[in-house]
Amino acid sequence: MSVDTDEMVMSPAEIDGYQINIEAAGGRIAALVDGVVIAESDAAQVLRETFLKPSVYFPREDVNQRLLQRSEFRTFCPFKGTASHWSIKRPDGSLAENTAWSYERPLSIGIPLGDHFGFYDIAIDEWRGDDSMLALLDEEPVNHPGSFALANWVITEAWTATDAADLTERLAEKLLSSGMPLMRMNIGIWTLHPQLINAGYNWHRDRDGIAKTNSPRGLLQSEAYLKSPVRYVTEGLGGARQRLDVANPEFPFPIMADLRDQGMTDYVAMPLGFSDGQINSLTMATDHPDGFNVANLGQFYLALPMLSRLYEVFTLRDDTSALLETYLGERTGNRVLNGLTQRGDGESIHAVIWFCDLRGSSALADSLPRDEFLEDLNQFFDAMAGSVLDHGGEVLRFIGDAVLAIFPTAEEGVDRLPPGPANHTAGTIARTCYTALDAVREAQRRMADFNRTREAEGKQALGYGIGLHLGELTYGNIGTPERLEFTVIGAAANEAARIEDLCKELNTPVLISATFADAFPEQLVSKGSHPLRGVDQPMDVYTLQD
Repeated sequence: MSVDTDEMVMSPAEIDGYQINIEAAGGRIAALVDGVVIAESDAAQVLRETFLKPSVYFPREDVNQRLLQRSEFRTFCPFKGTASHWSIKRPDGSLAENTAWSYERPLSIGIPLGDHFGFYDIAIDEWRGDDSMLALLDEEPVNHPGSFALANWVITEAWTATDAADLTERLAEKLLSSGMPLMRMNIGIWTLHPQLINAGYNWHRDRDGIAKTNSPRGLLQSEAYLKSPVRYVTEGLGGARQRLDVANPEFPFPIMADLRDQGMTDYVAMPLGFSDGQINSLTMATDHPDGFNVANLGQFYLALPMLSRLYEVFTLRDDTSALLETYLGERTGNRVLNGLTQRGDGESIHAVIWFCDLRGSSALADSLPRDEFLEDLNQFFDAMAGSVLDHGGEVLRFIGDAVLAIFPTAEEGVDRLPPGPANHTAGTIARTCYTALDAVREAQRRMADFNRTREAEGKQALGYGIGLHLGELTYGNIGTPERLEFTVIGAAANEAARIEDLCKELNTPVLISATFADAFPEQLVSKGSHPLRGVDQPMDVYTLQD
């Protein structure tokens, strides 16, 4: 890197709290594995860093590299750079994985360690050298009280944050108050949301609050991501540290040129690791003429593992909520998340029941390639279930090519429904009926658009049936203790399915029960009284006027 090392390297006396010192070992030292010398030198370097025991770095030419096997593992230090790792080949043929490392392209502070190897103590069976050399390996880590300030804040205060955005804002304010000349910070976290792949929390010194961004799953194919330091970090390649006000930068990421044009002088991108191995990203930039120094980054680097766990907790909660909402529905997911998790937990509700089915799906599945059939099926679900969701209903189940949904009539449910016609004055049940029929009409419009596209492609239009009913349901957990489903059961749910079955017999796409019609203030078209399979008495059914 073309960086003036005199500008960046500080002596320990100039650093407040976090110290890094690199000096010649001053003697001969050797490292052995199972009795075999893997490295021996009288020109080794010794690194002393706050909270760490001294580390010995051997010049590359003094290391038996035939005993090393390069791995893909990387770690990152904002002072020394990205460390590539090697595994040590033992005499018995086994590997001590990722037990040697080297800063092949060190940052300015780590330049004396370039072309050197370090070894983790766990891999070295024996150290040999004179007494002074062996004594330095037994030195205790040097702890400086000032280095604990941010870590103490994480332990005593940061945990009270309410979510990831709140934590990011508090963290930025704490870093500023501790003397770090922070201009912008971004936390990027991979999510399990079915539509979104990454959540970003962006802080800027000149703006209020946190800007949250959600990236769609197509992000990974975008040029912005492919040419970003975030990709470099999250794919396990280490981290990136770059002075932005120098010629011929090591990392030619476009974002760095943009930041330089905005007056930034220093940039760092670090991995934010979760306990399951997921690698997220944290980036920071400053406009200070001297950039970040060891004092700025030292406390932060020390606190980063604890911060990672806090972000992981918030991410797990958000992922859990998103997955429950996606797989169970918003109302149902919230009930499960709030503790309704035992078999038998539930309640009685009054609701409009929606049951719909795709016609001829078996023949369709037999005649089409799998991907094409699934695309048609999902288009049907977009029309039906999408209309239910857009009108405040709750989709409870996809049963093959059928959909079971509800529109609760209680105030809790109705208050969340979109505004309906102006004459919704007959109470909450009538309002819910209006809304359910609005959803039916929207679903019919969507299916009509879909079928026009199919017919233009020379394909057959898809048929469907929708049955609407109104009644009391049991809404809760059923199943075995090990495998539960939160759904609705009861006679009304079964009757809704039977009403939808009748759509085929009457060649009518929408049928509505007499119970629903009695609660609905406007006129519906009678289709007569008909027996329903499994129901004792015939039922009057209706359809829409148009």
